[in-house]
Amino acid sequence: MGPYPHESSTRPAQPFEIAARDGSARTGTLRTAHGDVRTPAFVPLASNASVRGLLPAEVADLGYDMVLGNTFHLFITPGHDYVRALGGLHRFMGWDGPIVTDSGGFQVFSMGHGSVSDEIKGRRDGRRSMVHEISEDGVRFQSYMDGSERFMGPETSMEVQAALGSDIALAFDECTPFHSDRTYTLRSMERTHRWLDRCVAWQREHAPAWQLLYGIVQGGVHEDLRAESTAYVAAADVDGIAIGGSLGQDKDQMREVLGWSLAGLPDAPPRHLLGIGDVDDILHAVAAGIDSFDCATPTRLARHGTALVCDPDRRWRLDLTKAAVAGSAEPIAAGCPCPACAGGFTRGYVHYLARNRELTGSRLLALHNLTFMAELMAGLRAAIAAGDLAAYTARVLAGDAPYRA
Repeated sequence: MGPYPHESSTRPAQPFEIAARDGSARTGTLRTAHGDVRTPAFVPLASNASVRGLLPAEVADLGYDMVLGNTFHLFITPGHDYVRALGGLHRFMGWDGPIVTDSGGFQVFSMGHGSVSDEIKGRRDGRRSMVHEISEDGVRFQSYMDGSERFMGPETSMEVQAALGSDIALAFDECTPFHSDRTYTLRSMERTHRWLDRCVAWQREHAPAWQLLYGIVQGGVHEDLRAESTAYVAAADVDGIAIGGSLGQDKDQMREVLGWSLAGLPDAPPRHLLGIGDVDDILHAVAAGIDSFDCATPTRLARHGTALVCDPDRRWRLDLTKAAVAGSAEPIAAGCPCPACAGGFTRGYVHYLARNRELTGSRLLALHNLTFMAELMAGLRAAIAAGDLAAYTARVLAGDAPYRA
């Protein structure tokens, strides 16, 4: 058997099938070489070939069809050739279902500008940029592992993702900060489009025939550039569309930019929104026509002792490290079917674990938070199929449990 588990397969002629609609929202099935993905879908991050703290079987049992591997991090360590030699990313991490890999472009942005949160809040930690050069060829940067200079360009990104054997690869792009001026954003977007053409050319010739390719819409916070990028990506030889880039300074601007990015998109290709995971943002984006999402929020919150709960006033968050929950015999969330709540673990116990940084606490909260997101997506799929999306959305925004659709 070769390095790719499905190397004799071919891409499906129509990888995405829409089963039902409710306004602009859609529910359907994304077909990949390693199985089907029910949409709308939330995709947990397995950045370093692991959904942190959980076994692959646990993630699948929570109701997830697909996970996301991080092209940039796996390129740095252990290296794509290492993963390929061990049978590709599916076999390497023991996940039998679909995998999407990001392009590496967002990590380039982060090394040059910091996180999105840092950018929006104007924080800078004083470190010099680890990006040495962004040119037509690609990006030269300093490795965070050993300080050596490394290079990633469109062909590099496609080569890494082909070696990993992901079901869906994302085209290499530059993610510009929202405060970039229009001149630079235009230049960057046009270069991203040229990079897309190179990604398509390399990927269609060298990657496994069954690997799908998504192009990424950029254009910053400029309506005309978003429209231009949407048209360019939609006309390319891609199997799906991802909405990327910094979407703005606040939720209102993000939703406005998302609307610009979706306007004019053809109906057939699946649409993925990169890096968005707050409950209200997902509800809005699904209603606008987004089919899938990825975000670190559920597992990142878990590592910091925070649970997702039905509390819109606190952004659906409950900080279990606070003294107020010490000694509480309540479950994390009443009626929640997750292994933590259904298993009888209390807020007081998880508080104790979180305050003492016990790994069991992170695991229990990761199971809880990912259950919350899986139930939310299942509720959305059912609501769209029933033509009840507006009522379901209103209930969740009012603080109802997501699994009470």
